[in-house]
Amino acid sequence: MMLARQVVGSGLLALGLAAGGVAAAKQAPLTIVVPYAAGGPLDKSARILAEGAQAQLGPVQVDNRPGAGGSQGAAAVAKAPASERLLIMGAVATHAVNPWLSKDFPYDPIRDFKPIALVARTPNVLVMSTAQADALGIRSTTDLVKYLKAHPDQLVFGSGGTGSIGHIAGEMFKSLTNTRMAHQPFPGAGPALKALQGGSVALVFDNLASSLPLIREGKLKALGVTSLGPDSALPGVPSINSEVPGFNVSTWFGLFAPANLPEAEARRYADAFSAAMRSAGGRKQFQAMGLEPEELTLEGFGTFVRSEYNKYEFLIKAAKIRTQ
Repeated sequence: MMLARQVVGSGLLALGLAAGGVAAAKQAPLTIVVPYAAGGPLDKSARILAEGAQAQLGPVQVDNRPGAGGSQGAAAVAKAPASERLLIMGAVATHAVNPWLSKDFPYDPIRDFKPIALVARTPNVLVMSTAQADALGIRSTTDLVKYLKAHPDQLVFGSGGTGSIGHIAGEMFKSLTNTRMAHQPFPGAGPALKALQGGSVALVFDNLASSLPLIREGKLKALGVTSLGPDSALPGVPSINSEVPGFNVSTWFGLFAPANLPEAEARRYADAFSAAMRSAGGRKQFQAMGLEPEELTLEGFGTFVRSEYNKYEFLIKAAKIRTQ
């Protein structure tokens, strides 16, 4: 009788383990959606984090879903059921800028998401092609302002699209310096930089991480960074704020989950991704891109996002920028 019970018990245990294995097999892998094309700073950062967090979270994959300035991928995650296990590598565009550019926006960046962790903050940098900067005698932001005042409407600044951070930075610069120049939008920062190197636009307010290699190669001239102070990745390059007081526009990005994610899971994700950022390997890879990993998670990150959302409401309305 005892042997029979043991056999039955062992059978039930085996069935239980098998059922658990099937359930685990059916569970979708954790996916970080990057709402932009592969190869950019957000994509590279997501892949660093995916690799670094697997020891704690199991398989983590990256899925690029570009479109609508990042809003397409963000909207898909906002509406996703918890069973899909999706996160979004959101950014200042998807969670602070884009919602103010359209009356019929597909998600609420505050209500529809649970902030997990701020990954990085980086200034934009005002760049010109080195050849054109030399030809015009422009070596600093002050030189640029003098040139614009003497030659109104003769220079064109490019950006990654209407309503992009680069566009907002250019409009803010014009307003604070009382200068005039035209704006040429492109379908992304990459095409804007190509146009800059080709000479069809004169300057771009670009993400530091994407411009840094070209600056280091001597192809682009960095006139100033868009944060309040200088950046360690560009020694000797001042902040625009030091020459144009009040100028401050930076890029940031971080991980968000749909609002329906349980709090315990959110904390587990935050701990795992923070550890991946702080690891020696992760930090080295971020620094190679000119980025310094951040420490804000959960509630602290949420407070930061709300402040940025309110800030860009003011800036966009003041600049009268709207895409629809």
